[in-house]
Amino acid sequence: MRIRKFAAATLVGLGMTGAAFAEAESQEPIKLTLHDWSGQLLTTTIMGKVLAEAGYNVEYVQADYIAQFAGLKTGDLHVAMEIWETTGREAMDEAVATGNVVNMGETGMKAIEEWWYPSYMEEVCPGLPDWTALNDCAREFSTPETGSMGRYLGGPVTWGGFDEERIEALEMDFEVVHAGTDAALFAELESAYQRKAPIVLWIYSPHWAPTKYEGRFVEFPAYTTECYEDPSWGSNPSLAYDCGKPTGPIWKVAWSGLEQTWPGAARAVEAFTISNEDMGAMVGDVDLNGKSVDEVSDAWLAANKDTWSAWIAD
Repeated sequence: MRIRKFAAATLVGLGMTGAAFAEAESQEPIKLTLHDWSGQLLTTTIMGKVLAEAGYNVEYVQADYIAQFAGLKTGDLHVAMEIWETTGREAMDEAVATGNVVNMGETGMKAIEEWWYPSYMEEVCPGLPDWTALNDCAREFSTPETGSMGRYLGGPVTWGGFDEERIEALEMDFEVVHAGTDAALFAELESAYQRKAPIVLWIYSPHWAPTKYEGRFVEFPAYTTECYEDPSWGSNPSLAYDCGKPTGPIWKVAWSGLEQTWPGAARAVEAFTISNEDMGAMVGDVDLNGKSVDEVSDAWLAANKDTWSAWIAD
């Protein structure tokens, strides 16, 4: 694991010290997980800087989005700031059920993650956004890599999302090709969009992409819990996942020992909230404007001192 330490002194230059904050109960490091998309790096960095401002010793640990729950269960990891209802709910619920992981509430952001296409694709596949139109147009989305099958550009394989299972259950003439990184996913979208080249891919919100590019999410059969858990539900009586992805909150989770070891930090994590609009703007500053995560998070902290100070007030 790659670990990065963070000290409270980092915020001095922003004039953020000196408030009456609760005293840190322990100088054992609080380990916050980092993943592979800009929004999660921003929420985690903001939370880490606020905890550091309150006097806590913070470490950032690079971790896999789903596999991180093993470390949260054992207490080797302590806080994960973004568990998306769309892709992480099953893993979160399983971990919480063990009693070793605690749901720390909503982040304030609402998640959408689904197949998306640029509007110009409706000219060659006029049945869109209905998902059934994709089979009629599969060759329009094909590449030399996928042959006669349509190509769906998925997110990094660690994100989950059951796209392979969805394709099989809905008997779609598509093949999933996973982008290696978040940056690669959107670089390919940019390239295709500029050339008006065929593409259907994983897009998520909050993010700048649905605002920058004109397009629509594919409309699959509406998600229900039964769709994921009961193969007999839906159009395919033999397989689960014959529906779209869920939508809903982005959650925070923590090791169950967080509150006992660092009760003030636990209260701060629970209090953390940020809007889709703020996050979309910050991700755009990082991904489109070339600013660093530290620079963008510092700007948000400077502009929202009253908000985050309340998270750690004694």
